[in-house]
Amino acid sequence: MQTHVRLGHAAVAAALLVSACKSPDKSPPPADSSATVASKAPACGDANSGITVPAGFCVTVFADSIAHGRHATVASNGDVYVTVEGTGAPKDKTAPPPPTVSFVALRDTNHDGHADIISRVGTIGNTGIGLANGYLYVDEGTQLVRYQRADTALVPAGKREVVIDGIPLPGHRARNFVIGADSMLIMNVGSPSNSCQVKDRANESPGMDPCSELATRAGLFRFDARKTGQHFSSSARFATGIRNGMGLDYGPDGKLYATQHGRDQLHDNWPRLFPTTQYQAENPAEELLQVNEKDDFGWPYCYYAVDEKKLVDAPEYGGDGKKSGRCDSKKAPVAAFPGHWAPMSLLFYKGSAFPAKYRDGAFISFHGSWNRAPDPQAGYKIVFQPLASGATSSAYEVFADGFAAVPAAQLQPGTAKHRPTGLAMGPDGAMYVTDDMGGRIYRISAAK
Repeated sequence: MQTHVRLGHAAVAAALLVSACKSPDKSPPPADSSATVASKAPACGDANSGITVPAGFCVTVFADSIAHGRHATVASNGDVYVTVEGTGAPKDKTAPPPPTVSFVALRDTNHDGHADIISRVGTIGNTGIGLANGYLYVDEGTQLVRYQRADTALVPAGKREVVIDGIPLPGHRARNFVIGADSMLIMNVGSPSNSCQVKDRANESPGMDPCSELATRAGLFRFDARKTGQHFSSSARFATGIRNGMGLDYGPDGKLYATQHGRDQLHDNWPRLFPTTQYQAENPAEELLQVNEKDDFGWPYCYYAVDEKKLVDAPEYGGDGKKSGRCDSKKAPVAAFPGHWAPMSLLFYKGSAFPAKYRDGAFISFHGSWNRAPDPQAGYKIVFQPLASGATSSAYEVFADGFAAVPAAQLQPGTAKHRPTGLAMGPDGAMYVTDDMGGRIYRISAAK
């Protein structure tokens, strides 16, 4: 069975009245989290999923054909909510227009690991989504809105309320967020440019100094999830120097963590400093950051050089791949990953179904980028990064792979079959993975 609900901005229709449904766990967990409902364990895996996971885990295709699905959140009764990217016009004028859907709501009524009720809701979508305080919060790009959820409804019955307006675009447009137990809402607002050049992505164009983008972009911004009618402003800045922090979550230590997308085109824009494309294929590293209020992680003045194993000065600001004078005072990452893997989501596992080792580290989805020539494109996988006391305790390990489903020599963002994007944990401890290329939602569970 599938339903399709198309709603305007004034209200969201009530629909699909089924089992009790309240807010899910967040980190730290919101005060209104409720006990989960019992569920029947699904069969172990779908033969056609194509995803490889460690022994002891199963993968099912929870849903298919959820085009442009981005981040996800799961309610305490197992209902799954996924945003649909659709803000702005496509770059390719011959491409179809973006979908006119805000989010998709999915329910598995017989607990077999596959959604059998799917509702498409609203008209404006983007990336971030979350549950807290009895509301579903949805990123629309220039606004963040919320809908109050009836206890028994898959689709929220409450009217659409604007929580934050005036969020700047264009450029990196994901407005993913995380909500803590105190209802503090931390939102990512990525940069509009690659490296804050006077002329973006132009050869040897110097960087603006100071970078005016940092007032309202390239950082994390703080709001109150309990309030509506908030307007975006530079005064809400929580941390800075993060080019695009698409992964946000609280760790088991109660601290906030983020991932950062590194810059592009070191060789393309600065061939005299970096004579071969190999340097930009490997640099800069993607980063996992631990974020406190007023932290500065250095963008655009710095990037993390893989060979130097530290932040170095960007060429737009006098750097040569080794100098680091301007960046020695910036906050270093907790962990670094290969360049241009594109970290899309961050999840600290707080369930008990997975083995205990997975509660001491972070899952990160990498859906791949484009600036890795002459090396093959890479990413397209989920890794697990072990941590101890906020620091890496060992090298990352690949947890789920096989999403791209094409030979490495043929792999490009447009040729991959699937690209892992959002990560969320269900009440039974299963992990949900969205795919913004092929439209799948995967469910990864521990074998019984």
